[in-house]
Amino acid sequence: MLTKFETKSNRVKGLSFHSKRPWILASLHSGVIQLWDYRMGTLIDRFDEHDGPVRGVHFHKSQPLFVSGGDDYKIKVWNYKTHRCLFTLLGHLDYIRTVQFHDEYPWIVSASDDQTIRIWNWQSRTCISVLTGHNHYVMCASFHPKEDLVVSASLDQTVRVWDIGALRKKTVSPADDILRLSQMNTDLFGGVDAVVKYVLEGHDRGVNWASFHPSLPLIVSGADDRQVKLWRMNDTKAWEVDTLRGHMNNVSCVMFHAKQDIIVSNSEDKSIRIWDATKRTGIQTFRREHDRFWILTAHPEMNLLAAGHDSGMIVFKLERERPAFSVSGDTLFYVKDRFLRFYEFSSQKDNQVVPIRRPGSVSLNQGPRTLSYSPTENAVLLCSDVDGGSYELYIVPKDSAGRGDYMQEAKKGAGGSAVFVARNRFAVLDKSNNQALVKNLKNEIVKKSLLPIATDAIFYAGTGNLLCRAEDRVVIFDLQQRLILGELQTPSVKYIVWSSDMESVALLSKHAIVIASKKLVHRCTLHETIRVKSGAWDENGIFLYTTLNHIKYCLPNGDSGIVRTLDVPVYITKVSGSNIYCLDRDGRNRVISIDATEYIFKLALLRKRYDHVMSMIRNSQLCGQAVIAYLQQKGFPEVALHFVKDERTRFNLALESGNIQIAVASAKEIDEKDYWYRLGIEALRQGNTSIVEYAYQRTKNFERLSFLYLVTGNMEKLSKMLRIAEIKNDVMGQFHNAMYLGDVEERVKILENAGHLPLAYVTAATHGLTEVADRLAAELGDNVPSIPEGKVSSLLMPPRPLMCSGDWPLLRVMRGIFEGGLDSLGRTGHEEEEASGADWGDEDLDIVDVEGVIQNGDIVAEVEDGEANEENDEEGGWDLEDLELPPDVDTPKANPNARSSLFVAPTPGMPVSQIWIQKSSLAGEHVAAGNFDTAMRLLSRQLGIKNFAPLKPLFMDLYVGSHTYLRAFATVPVISTAVEKGWSESASPNVRGPPALVFKFSQMDEKLKAAYRVTTEGRFPEALRQFLSILHTIPLMVVDSRREVDEVKELIEIAREYVLGLKIEVKRKETKDNAIRQQELAAYFTNCKLQKIHMRLVLASAMSSCYKGRSFAAAANFARMLLENSPPEAQVKKARQVLQACGDKKDTNQLNYDFRNPFVVCGATFVPIYRGQKDVSCPYCGAHFVPAIEGQICAVCELAVVGADASGLLCSPTQTR
Repeated sequence: MLTKFETKSNRVKGLSFHSKRPWILASLHSGVIQLWDYRMGTLIDRFDEHDGPVRGVHFHKSQPLFVSGGDDYKIKVWNYKTHRCLFTLLGHLDYIRTVQFHDEYPWIVSASDDQTIRIWNWQSRTCISVLTGHNHYVMCASFHPKEDLVVSASLDQTVRVWDIGALRKKTVSPADDILRLSQMNTDLFGGVDAVVKYVLEGHDRGVNWASFHPSLPLIVSGADDRQVKLWRMNDTKAWEVDTLRGHMNNVSCVMFHAKQDIIVSNSEDKSIRIWDATKRTGIQTFRREHDRFWILTAHPEMNLLAAGHDSGMIVFKLERERPAFSVSGDTLFYVKDRFLRFYEFSSQKDNQVVPIRRPGSVSLNQGPRTLSYSPTENAVLLCSDVDGGSYELYIVPKDSAGRGDYMQEAKKGAGGSAVFVARNRFAVLDKSNNQALVKNLKNEIVKKSLLPIATDAIFYAGTGNLLCRAEDRVVIFDLQQRLILGELQTPSVKYIVWSSDMESVALLSKHAIVIASKKLVHRCTLHETIRVKSGAWDENGIFLYTTLNHIKYCLPNGDSGIVRTLDVPVYITKVSGSNIYCLDRDGRNRVISIDATEYIFKLALLRKRYDHVMSMIRNSQLCGQAVIAYLQQKGFPEVALHFVKDERTRFNLALESGNIQIAVASAKEIDEKDYWYRLGIEALRQGNTSIVEYAYQRTKNFERLSFLYLVTGNMEKLSKMLRIAEIKNDVMGQFHNAMYLGDVEERVKILENAGHLPLAYVTAATHGLTEVADRLAAELGDNVPSIPEGKVSSLLMPPRPLMCSGDWPLLRVMRGIFEGGLDSLGRTGHEEEEASGADWGDEDLDIVDVEGVIQNGDIVAEVEDGEANEENDEEGGWDLEDLELPPDVDTPKANPNARSSLFVAPTPGMPVSQIWIQKSSLAGEHVAAGNFDTAMRLLSRQLGIKNFAPLKPLFMDLYVGSHTYLRAFATVPVISTAVEKGWSESASPNVRGPPALVFKFSQMDEKLKAAYRVTTEGRFPEALRQFLSILHTIPLMVVDSRREVDEVKELIEIAREYVLGLKIEVKRKETKDNAIRQQELAAYFTNCKLQKIHMRLVLASAMSSCYKGRSFAAAANFARMLLENSPPEAQVKKARQVLQACGDKKDTNQLNYDFRNPFVVCGATFVPIYRGQKDVSCPYCGAHFVPAIEGQICAVCELAVVGADASGLLCSPTQTR
């Protein structure tokens, strides 16, 4: 059994396949009806209006309807497109067991526990016939596929066949007079629309199911007596043919298979059984662990079955439908109907060559699975699952190509799979010993070779090589040298397809395709939601493959797309030009024509064959959003431009490709503010000031225009802007323009007119306009603002612009391949006219027709030269609509000689700082690149660090230190440049090194020595600061070798021990009033692993402290430890004295310190944690803590969270290799 789809749900009581779509309905014991897509494996919809279990469900053959019947005595007809119940048929008085639509007439047949069968007309929504006669529950009822018969099964131990011919006649021609008469009789004497034709008796218990054979006069039934019975009928009688025994419990459902000569039954004994309908013997049994089966259904068109059980359902096939085939050059060998056949692609001739023996056993799936062909010897290997896996070797005779009746005894052998590996050698997989047996054509073993991985199938991989497949990988194995030539991890591979030159291989899994080179170097992986079926390479190196419902393509870079839809699955055998040769499931050769333009076009783009791209654009009908989006995504917006007629899309593409001319033309067509604004931004980016000016004028964006004139140094137009602001009475605009012009008198005048006399006075006084200042002072009287004494005033004047010319000079570059060729295709008309305009770099633009404005606004002012423009009369207001542009020009051009040298901006590369972090998991490198957030995430994941405050200055130092800063000119921002480690002038510009980091491991040695020195001097707070600094720097360090990684870890331990000890000592100094606690802390300090010199000082201090505090046992212990540490003479003397004095004196105090029992000190509470007690530790520094501290910041390193999950320190690229 090949399971295609499985669901988990409540008990499934009813099932129905859709005839066209990959859908199945399942009605559940819970009252819900589920609609599943078994191809995608998704739940599409659920319908839950029934009250109680739904036992029957059925799709209509052609309408978007299905019917359901449940334990609420209701039959409901649903429309699955509108997701609702259309109507309910009422009439049955008990549970409804099954419902079914008739294929032709608008009828539904239903069987019920009220002992009747009803036939309903779903168009008139009435019951048209009631079939009575059973005297117990009717368990099922169904129409005959072709004749006017209904079969029903009942718990009264009978199967009944009903003739509904009269009902059909009545439905077809109800207008006949005779029928009217009979109808009156019917109404009086009871209906004769349906009569019992036969009653089949033979079961000893209630019958659960009965169904017709699709074409023969046979009926099969299953009952609670655990038997399946076969019945035959003719025109006059019906009789029992045979009984199939084998089920161990009630048979719940049974049916004939439409395509094969078998009977399928399922039962409450948790099994599905397959029976041979002619030999009437059991072929195969499929069992489930815990689930009883209740229902079976078959797909009306395809070779699919479904079975419902206690916890869901399964959709399955009994046999594989993929024909075994092998392609060699222009020929195809394949197996169909027990014959090996031969097909020639060029002539499309198809002959049978050799008959293949039938397998002796009767179980399913015994046909050939794979076929391997040796063209020189004309030999064919067929592998099948017979006897647990076996092969047969046939030599195809040269002369019998037409006859095909030549019977030969094949050479056989056992083996999981067999393939030719050379002209006259084939390899057979021996799974039990995991070896390949190489045999000759006489079927004799020539050589045995152990395989490198646990192989479950072998494939051809070039002469003398095997491709071995395991669960999760494939390897190419050279049988001669016994070497692995390549290895690749893949999902479980089902089929492999080599390209004709054997340079590429496609590995097909159920839902993925992996494309690799001949050495199994991975190129790309494609994932499909729908099962992948087959594939073949075309001559251009494109892989074409089929899923259940599409033919698709895959380009060498992994881009894929759909070529066409399929109505039935096919298996591609060869691709030639725009023809795809394939086999269908019936073993017929088909040729499918496809349109290859799209993928050939994409391939030409990918391979940079721009001449092909050009000719395809010219000659083909390539179009559509998908192609445009693809070109845009791949960085060819200028090519996409030539497919697009929609102005908005053209505008966007033109901006993206930097083609200002087309953008201007499109903006004029669209003429919306937003588009002019975006055009202005792009033109400004290119330094095309005349177009920026034009765009701002079109949107009347005066503030931006003024600023543009300021930065380009166009004072003449700035003064015009000032006049426009005056006319518009825009005081703020006037003031801005006066400031931009550096016109102080004008600014004072504006301030004075606006009533800001103090400001006007200050401005005049500061800028040395004494007469004006005196006049204003007189007006202000006593309110004259005082100018601060002793302050040097500075004049508020605009800076000089850097460049006063027009457009920026553009880089001369080679014309893009597409521009030249495509311009002729573009929109020639407009552009030729516009190209004849003047040179816009220094063309004088009369920005605005000031005269017209004045007339409109009824403001009288004196304006030099020019007449009023009366066309604006009807507009009114300060609309400033028209611009008085020179008559011979329409739109400014990008550049005087723009046609001849289109500027193609070089594509920006990836910044080094981004390259640094691309493949790096080292926090230091992320910090150096300025990616603080990812660095913090890495530190959190690797070391559990949550408190980043102590690291902030280190982050800043590292980032600043990995960049150098160049000043270009005064008004330009500083340029930062990333500094690489180990850079030299000979280095390749394309290969980027890692960042140069300011923290080096060698500095840590110096720091450590300095910290030791300070500790020896007894400056504990300073020593603590230095050791903490070491602990804080280490997470950001990067070292080169594994040895250094170990040294870094050792350094963490040293620093941790010192920080812990020093914190204990600082705490001891603070604890003035508690002598016992002081002694305990002194004792704990001795437990830290310190340098010998420091250890002696700590022991001496602890010895003195305990002796003074009369803890003699501890003091004597410290004295002994001190003597073991080879102290100087003075300390030796003192220690011996203490030992003597302690003798066997009793302790006055009991310390929480047991030197006989090993312990670690809690870094937060400073209490001992003895061996065997629970503790938690810091994921970074490894300090130990009592369990209560879990989740708090570590008190030793002050960075990480105690007890957090972390992957460990990563400080070298060698750790990730």
